[in-house]
Amino acid sequence: MSENSCGSGGCATNKEAEEKKMAELMGRIKNKIVVLSGKGGVGKSTVAANLAVGLSLEGNKTGLLDVDVHGPSIPRLLKLTGTRPGVRNDTMIPVEYSWNLGVMSVGFLLPDEHEAVVWRGPVKGSVIKQFLDGVEWGERDYLIIDCPPGTGDEPLSVLQFLGKDAKAVIVTSPQAVAMDDVRRSITFCRLMDTEIIGIVENMSGFVCPDCGAVHNIFDTGGGERLALDAGVPFLGRIPIDMEAAKAGDNGEALLAVKSDSPASQAFKHVVRAVIKSSKK
Repeated sequence: MSENSCGSGGCATNKEAEEKKMAELMGRIKNKIVVLSGKGGVGKSTVAANLAVGLSLEGNKTGLLDVDVHGPSIPRLLKLTGTRPGVRNDTMIPVEYSWNLGVMSVGFLLPDEHEAVVWRGPVKGSVIKQFLDGVEWGERDYLIIDCPPGTGDEPLSVLQFLGKDAKAVIVTSPQAVAMDDVRRSITFCRLMDTEIIGIVENMSGFVCPDCGAVHNIFDTGGGERLALDAGVPFLGRIPIDMEAAKAGDNGEALLAVKSDSPASQAFKHVVRAVIKSSKK
């Protein structure tokens, strides 16, 4: 029987080696932040993209990892559609958005951006593991990980691989129907022993394109009330902004092209809150 076989303890040895490799590679990244949402359609990927860009604009060496296997939107949001990552020594190199922001997404690996991804849990877990320990992230201040909505395979795999090193930012919209799902995200993080940096209330109010004032055409404040009720920090409100929609459609982060808009100012507040949290 081979020394590397399961019968002689080879499988356990291989698993220990893989865990050691993961710990060493992720140990070179100071802050691992997982962006979650209990419900789809709350603008989670837009928050994740602008958080990563905002951190990089503050001079932090940042990575952005999109693990939304079935609906990767980060490539489009950052005008990287059709880009392919480089490979060096069998290790993938993140796509460069700027000199200090590298990006990786399953969207970079699909032969056709419109192709449906039909993968079961174990396959998704294997791909996410490769995105963590098979990518040349190097030394970084932050790695922002954009997960699909809910508490399924992708966020579960990420938090299991990263362990207690991971922290979470939870995105919601103000409506009660979103609040119900976000409560589940909070419970999920606590079950996984993951520290919650705070809650972001997205789509909170509407920026008038004529006068620039923010109008609360829908309910607002739900995210802040939930944060208070759950005993977690509230990171801020981000209003609906037509400039943000245009920027996303054009493949540009709002913070990079319209830094003086109300939504950009709100994003900056969230970025500063995240930086402050990481220095505790």
